[in-house]
Amino acid sequence: MRRPILILCALLSVAGIATADEGMWLFNVPPTAQLKSKYGFDLTKAWLQHTQLSSVRFNNGGSGSFVSPDGLTFTNHHVGSECIQQLSTGGKDYLKTGFHAKTQAEEAKCPDLELNVLEDIEDVTAKVNAAVKPGMSVADQGQAQRAAMSTIEQQCAIETKLRCDVITLYSGAMYHLYKYKKYTDVRLVFAPEFDAAFFGGDPDNFEYPRYDLDVCFFRVYENDKPAHLDNYLKWSAAGVKDGDLIFVSGNPGSTGRLNTMAQLEFLRDTGYPLVLYRLARRDALLKKFGAESDENARIAHEDLFSVENSLKAIRGYNSGLVDKVLMDKKSAEEGKMRQAIASDVTKKAEFGDPWAEIAKAMDTEKQIYLPLTYFERRGGFSGDLASFARILVRAAEERPKPNGDRLREYRDSALPSLEQDLFSSAPIYKSLERTELADSLAEMKEKMLDNTVVNRVLAGKTPADLAQYLIDNTKLEDVAVRKQLYEGGKAAIDASSDPLIKVMQEIEPEARAVRKRYDDEIDAVVRQDGAAVAKIRFATEGTASYPDATFTLRLSYGVMRGYTENGEGTTPKGTKLPYFTTFRGAFQHAADHGKKDPYKLADSWTNAKSKIKLDTPLNAVETADIIGGNSGSPVINRAGELVGIIFDGNIQSLPWNFAYDDSIGRSIHVDSRGILEALRDVYGADALADELTGKPYQSAHSERSSANGSKIRKSPPAY
Repeated sequence: MRRPILILCALLSVAGIATADEGMWLFNVPPTAQLKSKYGFDLTKAWLQHTQLSSVRFNNGGSGSFVSPDGLTFTNHHVGSECIQQLSTGGKDYLKTGFHAKTQAEEAKCPDLELNVLEDIEDVTAKVNAAVKPGMSVADQGQAQRAAMSTIEQQCAIETKLRCDVITLYSGAMYHLYKYKKYTDVRLVFAPEFDAAFFGGDPDNFEYPRYDLDVCFFRVYENDKPAHLDNYLKWSAAGVKDGDLIFVSGNPGSTGRLNTMAQLEFLRDTGYPLVLYRLARRDALLKKFGAESDENARIAHEDLFSVENSLKAIRGYNSGLVDKVLMDKKSAEEGKMRQAIASDVTKKAEFGDPWAEIAKAMDTEKQIYLPLTYFERRGGFSGDLASFARILVRAAEERPKPNGDRLREYRDSALPSLEQDLFSSAPIYKSLERTELADSLAEMKEKMLDNTVVNRVLAGKTPADLAQYLIDNTKLEDVAVRKQLYEGGKAAIDASSDPLIKVMQEIEPEARAVRKRYDDEIDAVVRQDGAAVAKIRFATEGTASYPDATFTLRLSYGVMRGYTENGEGTTPKGTKLPYFTTFRGAFQHAADHGKKDPYKLADSWTNAKSKIKLDTPLNAVETADIIGGNSGSPVINRAGELVGIIFDGNIQSLPWNFAYDDSIGRSIHVDSRGILEALRDVYGADALADELTGKPYQSAHSERSSANGSKIRKSPPAY
């Protein structure tokens, strides 16, 4: 058995050479040399630390930043929309009307939102790998490393009182301990209407030009008072101009740029096809449910938005995997590394053939993918109530175990976040729960027709009948019931007659069995052999680079730059697109589409048109390297000031999941000037705008500057 592979620290002492402005860089291994060489910018430790402590991770899957010393935080509307919908009770619909707390007393607490601020990073690679002993099988190595990670996290949490997560980098070649300050008292301050935040709807998603005010503001509290912050991003009133260097500090979710060909082919041939099928099916289901009544439409709104966004994103990711040019390039890169090892007897003896081992693991994942999806990942049991049931059943088994022996999601350091979700007071709508569960059961039955567990669960009932029985008779919508079962442990779970609990107990043996195969035969193999591939990559390329995204804080950089459309988007091929759009363009875009949904501007905008400075920049594009999870990331200038907020990428950027190319791919942000203009002249939110700027707003008659820094004398094109 090969010994664990370690990356020499020297390999990561300097940031390596990446194509163009490519890179999602670690804050503790920043691209200092590239920025100095290409842009003459000195990336100082003080600049990095201030940016790191001003950046925020929204634990529901997005990014954000602090923007005032009094706890004011902002992110995208689509990142905050879950909280916005959860607060829409008692006949209110804040997604439709927007939300504006004019005083701190009106700021509304989100039921289960958690924000994380990265305070420190520690390399714990040696500690994790010290758990691996000679003669261990690959499966035992993986278990030993997972146990070591849990122990490190537990000790860190006890010593620091912070959230502590060991992050796997380069598939397992490195392990870093991320220490987060956690905020759980998060209150909504301001959100525009959905029609303003997502103007253009699904047809314009991942397109450019765009005209969206995709922002919302929250405030973090400590001890029932606004948190005082020493680090926050100062707002830039001047904004950016063409060619300016900018930075993006955010939490990209995941990428597969370092994946082997076997991993890419698995995604292309097995993983993505099933995910796309399931998303398309759920999209149709939610649309049908929403069409039945206005209330159903409101209830399903957030889920439908998420599904449609995911559908378009994954189709875009998959477009890279079916692109022969991209895949041939990936294959050639891998072939070069494999040849370098095969032709060197010493290296071949040290590394073996890690690509072949990973390929075997992918074959195993193909074999177990259906039960893994429908049992372990609960694809056959959709809905919040079924999720609560699974957590309660699992927690009863896992919590009594030693911390290092538990499944990773039930380790001590993860339990506070799990409990916050489990005991959330967010509203639950049984009508939607019943509909989603019935369809997921029907899908599971279709995909796993002869599976004995599926047939045993259905017990002769139709999926619709079983779903109705389960949802009508469960009591898990009651937070008090969930707490009683959680605190009562296995005895309470075994004594429970709740039908959802019973169903989860029924599938638990099969779910655990397939999870063990995944952990032992897939995760452990990729962890060991992926680490070997990473070391080979560094040895053959002679340089260090950034690891794949892991939903942890990264720094990207680029320049403000328009592009010429290549025909992949909805804009005609050959159209030259500028780097920014304006409010004037938004009104024109609405008119061009007959002002019909989803191109109907919010009434607040049309009513305020005479007051709006129509040539104010609204959205803009740059070459900064992003992916899903970067939503809400602050866009920062050289001085460390906030000039915008990432909310999307164009359709050509979606293959960045596997390979970066800035010839046409762009990230898209909302401009800081456009946000201020909307707050003051559309929404009358002057107090909020004053808090952002710390100074009085300019008179409506003051001379304004255009995006290129010159005085406005005539209207630019209505982009």
